[in-house]
Amino acid sequence: MRVEQLGKGEPEVAVVGGIHGDEPCGPAGIEAVLADPPAVSRPVKFVIANERALAAGTRYVDTDLNRAFPGNPDADAYEERLAADLAAELDGCTTLALHSTQSYSGLFALVDDVTPLVREICPQLSVDAVVRTAGANEGRIFSAVPSTIEVECGYQGSPAAAENAARVVREFLAATGVTDAEPRARTEPLPVFQLGEPIPKDAAESYEVFARNFERVPEGEAVAAADGRPVIADEAFHPVLLSPEGYEDVFGYTAEKIGVLD
Repeated sequence: MRVEQLGKGEPEVAVVGGIHGDEPCGPAGIEAVLADPPAVSRPVKFVIANERALAAGTRYVDTDLNRAFPGNPDADAYEERLAADLAAELDGCTTLALHSTQSYSGLFALVDDVTPLVREICPQLSVDAVVRTAGANEGRIFSAVPSTIEVECGYQGSPAAAENAARVVREFLAATGVTDAEPRARTEPLPVFQLGEPIPKDAAESYEVFARNFERVPEGEAVAAADGRPVIADEAFHPVLLSPEGYEDVFGYTAEKIGVLD
C-alpha cells in the first residue's frame, strides 16, 4: 500500500485507487493529479491500495479486497491483512474510492446510504447516477469506512476510465474543500437508485443483454439471454452493472429508482 499526501496536518479527506488490481484507472487518476498537484486548503491523502495485485494485473492475490473488510491483521490471506491496514489508514476520512466496470462507459457512484455528506458531494461529481447499496455491504469498504463514496469511472482498462478518474478526483477535492476550485455545476437532478437482487445467469456458451443500465425495463420484457434463452423481467426495474460478461453467474442487478439529488 502506497500513501502520498498533499498539504500539512492530519488529513480528513482521502482518495483510494487500486482496490482491485485489474482496475488501473484509479491509480492512473491519482498519478495524474499528483503529477500536476493542485494548491490545497486542507490536507488530503492518496492511497494506492493493492500494489501486489496491480503488479500482477489480477483482481486480487488471495481474496477480493472489497469483500475482506474490516480485515484481520493476523490473517493468512494477503488481502485480509491489507483490508485491516487500509481501514486504519482511512479511519475518520471522507473517502473517494475509484473503480471501473465491464458494464458502463460513464460514471456512477455507489454509497452505503444517502447521507447529508452524499447529498452535498455527489451532485458536484460527473456521475450519471447514485446507487444506494445498504443491505448488500458485507465485506465492502463501507463496512469499515462508512464515509466512502465509490465511483465507477468507465470501462475497465480503458484510457477514458483513467481520464474520468482524474477528473472526478479533482471534482471531489473541490467538493470537500481541499481545493478552492469552483464546484462542478449540475444542470439536472441526479437520480438515486436502491440496489436490489442479482439477475441470474445460467452457464452457457454465449450471452446477450438487451437493456441499458439505469433505463427502466418493463415487466415481461427480456433483459438478457443465455444461449438464446431469454431472462424475462418478473416486474419492472432499472438494471445496474448489467453486462454479458462482467460476472460469472449474474448478468447484473435490479434496482429501484428512489429519488433524485438536486
